[in-house]
Amino acid sequence: MFGGKTTPEDSYAIIDHALDMGVNFLDTANVYTFGRSEEVTGEALKRNGKRARVFLATKVYNVMDPSDPMSGGNNRRHIIEQCDASLKRLQTDYIDLYQLHRPQSSVPIDEALRAIDDLIRAGKVRYAGTTTFAAWQLMESVAVSKEQHLNRFVSEQPPYNILDRRIERELAPFARTYGFALIPWSPLAGGILTGKYDRTQPPPEGTRVADAYLKNPAISKRWNDGALDVVEALRAYVEQRGGCTLSQFALAWVAAQSGITAPIIGPRTMQQFEDNMAAFELKLTDEDFAAVDAIVPPGEMVSPFYEADFGPHQHRI
Repeated sequence: MFGGKTTPEDSYAIIDHALDMGVNFLDTANVYTFGRSEEVTGEALKRNGKRARVFLATKVYNVMDPSDPMSGGNNRRHIIEQCDASLKRLQTDYIDLYQLHRPQSSVPIDEALRAIDDLIRAGKVRYAGTTTFAAWQLMESVAVSKEQHLNRFVSEQPPYNILDRRIERELAPFARTYGFALIPWSPLAGGILTGKYDRTQPPPEGTRVADAYLKNPAISKRWNDGALDVVEALRAYVEQRGGCTLSQFALAWVAAQSGITAPIIGPRTMQQFEDNMAAFELKLTDEDFAAVDAIVPPGEMVSPFYEADFGPHQHRI
C-alpha cells in the first residue's frame, strides 16, 4: 500500500511505529506502484535513521516499462539494472534480501543465480530469495548453486492462507528440510479473511475486492462462494471462541504453522497495522487448529492465490 493508497506521510508513520514495536523486516518490490513503494520505504528509513536495524527486502522480475520489452524478466541484464535502480530508490548501499518475484522458464536458473551471486560479491546484495516458486524449482536452484559454487537462495515467499493451503503438500516440507525461510504473502487472502465482506452486499468502494478482484479477470476467481462459505464458518468459530478478531485469528494461524518465518502484512492504515500486530500475541490451541482443518483440510485450496499448483504435479510456468 505504501506509495499507493497509503500517503507517504502515513507510510512513514506506520513504518516508524512498526520499528518502535520491534518489527525489523520490511519487504517491498520494484514493481509496487512502479518504484514508489521503494522510494517511500527508503525515505522513511532515511528520516528515522534506522536503516541498520532493518532487514530490507525487495524484488525483481516484473516489467517496469511497458514500452520496453527488455525491462522485465530474470535475465542478467534486468537483474543487475534493477538492483542499481532499487538501491537508488531505497537510498541504501545494500539490499539484505533480493528476491526473484516469479519463476521464468525461458531463462535458465543458472543465469539468474550467477547475476545475483555477482551482486552479492559486489556487496550490493547480502542474501537471495524467491517468491512463488514451486519446490522442484527451488530444488533445481539448490543443485545448480552447489554445482557452480554460487550463493544459493535462502528464502521463498509463497501465497499462503487458510483459503489456499497448497504449500503444505510439498513446498513447506522442502523448506524445512533444506533450511529455506518461508515468508508468506497474502496471509489474509487479500482482505477476504478480515470478515469485512458480506455476500448479500456489494464490496465497499475502495476495498481490494471492489478495486481488483471484481475488475481483474486474472484474480477474480479468488472471490467465490467457497471462499465466502469458509469465511462464514470461521467467523462463527472465532465469535464463539472470543478473544480476537477474524483477521487476527487468520494471521496467528499462518504464523504458527511449521516452517513459517514471518507472514507479510500489508496494512493500508495505522488502525489496520495495530489490529494485525495484535495477532502475534495470540496463542492458538489444538482445538483452534482442528477447527480450521475441519473447514479447510490440510493441503487444500478453496480460493487460488496463484495459478501454480504447489503440489506434486507442478508444471513449468
